[in-house]
Amino acid sequence: MGTVVRILSWCLQKLTFGFLLMVVGLVGFGLWLFLRDNVRFDQARQETIRTLTGEAQQIREAIADVDARLVTMRADIERLEGREREATRLATELEEMNRGLNRLTTGADQIKLNEQRLLRLRKLESEARVQVAATRTALTRTQWERDGLRIALGRSADQLKFAETQKSQVMHYARVAWDRYGFVIVFGIGSWFLGPPLGRFAAFFIVAPFVSSRSPVRLGPPGSSRPEVVSSRASVEIELEPGAVLWVKEKYLQASDESLQRSTRWLLDWRMPFTCLAAGLRELVEMRNADQTAPRRATFSSQEAASVELAIVNLPEGSSLVLRPSFLAGLVSPSGSRTTLIRRHWRFFTLQAWATGQFRYFEFVGPGTLLLAGSRGVRAEVLDGQPGGAVPGRRANQDSTIGFTPGLAYRPVRAETFWAYFRGKNPLFDDLFEGNGLFLCQQTSAKGEAAQERATTSGFWGGLLRVFGL
Repeated sequence: MGTVVRILSWCLQKLTFGFLLMVVGLVGFGLWLFLRDNVRFDQARQETIRTLTGEAQQIREAIADVDARLVTMRADIERLEGREREATRLATELEEMNRGLNRLTTGADQIKLNEQRLLRLRKLESEARVQVAATRTALTRTQWERDGLRIALGRSADQLKFAETQKSQVMHYARVAWDRYGFVIVFGIGSWFLGPPLGRFAAFFIVAPFVSSRSPVRLGPPGSSRPEVVSSRASVEIELEPGAVLWVKEKYLQASDESLQRSTRWLLDWRMPFTCLAAGLRELVEMRNADQTAPRRATFSSQEAASVELAIVNLPEGSSLVLRPSFLAGLVSPSGSRTTLIRRHWRFFTLQAWATGQFRYFEFVGPGTLLLAGSRGVRAEVLDGQPGGAVPGRRANQDSTIGFTPGLAYRPVRAETFWAYFRGKNPLFDDLFEGNGLFLCQQTSAKGEAAQERATTSGFWGGLLRVFGL
């Protein structure tokens, strides 16, 4: 019952919006016609009345001409039928005269003369019959012509009556706009109604299976060690070893030791200014442990969204993580000289990239520590296969994926249920990971912070950011 109600509600919303589109279209085209007119409305109306009156008069004259032709044709039919009857009568009399006893009492010359007259009468009878048939056909067509003229006269009379009573400029231009551009309006509304559903059908049943069957993307070989993921919590604490530097978004900083040296880092990595600005990695709080004898602590939690939890990911030497920068809340560099190495991978010539619109991936290389923010927390999915066994695989909702180790084979696969995708509950593709490694995802399929910020921008801007892996 709930599904039926949702479908009816969706149809009602579509119909309402379609009606509004039609009204806006008529108003727009009508206004355009009004501004394009070079004469006053009353003058145009009078001109229309004069034109319709002239057309009606021409139709009446044509009807009178047709009526005159019908009278002539009927008279011709009567005359030809009379000629046919008279020829038939005379031919019958001649045949009687050349039969039986009459033939014995009639001279040979007279019989020959009668036969010649009989032939002429039969020919005259046949010609009259043909002419009657042709005239009747012409009479029927002329009657059709008269009926068509009367219909045209009635239509012209209705238009003339409407023009005489039409005194509203709004209704006039609305009617003209509908007559001229009604097809365009109806086509646009039909495309708005049917275009998205048909596009979703084609994407799910044609495009997605083809894309899912392509070879996966593998960004690198398995690392010598794996990232270490600490369970996510609403509040987490990081120890800064002597000489370590932390960069964190200010809204995630809850408390810290007073002895830490603080400053502002305008961009996380000046080699990627566009990426840092788009992912929100700007105006970061830089905290440095200058004490060479003891570690210092900092505590983090989300100060704005209660549903966001934080997780700590340690990247030992030889490990790395492919990560969407929009989920990065902070980063710790143990050396303090610069940020953790970030490799960029471009994939222009893979079908998956064109299907999902993502052409760039960011790989964070250890050693270092990452502070990640996820909706309801961050979950680590570990894939371990046995030697000689089947390659393990696991799929995740594309909106929930945060990152994965580069040794995993990654490819988009079609969403499991059509109706969830059709109703916009799930994206067209899920992320499928195969091999040995781990991937990180949010507990709930909520978009990252940068994606939420991009929601207020244009679709072109959001698509452009996705191309760059954000």
